[in-house]
Amino acid sequence: MVESKRAGKSTQRSAKSATATKKKTATGITAEERAAMRELAKERKAARTKAEDEAAVLEKIAEMPEPDRSMATRLHAIITKSAPELSPKTWYGMPAYAKDDKIVCFYKSADKFKSRYATFGFEEAANLDDGAMWVTSFALTKLTAADEKEIGALVKKAAS
Repeated sequence: MVESKRAGKSTQRSAKSATATKKKTATGITAEERAAMRELAKERKAARTKAEDEAAVLEKIAEMPEPDRSMATRLHAIITKSAPELSPKTWYGMPAYAKDDKIVCFYKSADKFKSRYATFGFEEAANLDDGAMWVTSFALTKLTAADEKEIGALVKKAAS
């Protein structure tokens, strides 16, 4: 009987510990999201030149696992060629491209938030408005020549 009481107490403690853990994450923010917010805070504090910003983007791309790294490298080339007026910079630790210090587009690797696909997206500064509804992001698993052409055209329009 003593053993069953101890087992019951241990179960209660485990339940209490689990509840305490849930309270710590009650905001619904994951560890990856907290890390991204810390990166954003560092980015905002850093006063970098355009060359330093681009170097930071290339460094973030180099840190990515495959196939995210290959896609990010290719997207960087497409974006800088299609819209040279956009400035590469990191945003929440992700490669992004800005006009007048406003993010126009970004690449989020699948690994960043443990997603099943990478994302190429546009922010509100993108000039893509078309009627009452338009696409703001794309799931990417690979890049084909047709995808690259479409992304180049969208980036050019977004930056206009």
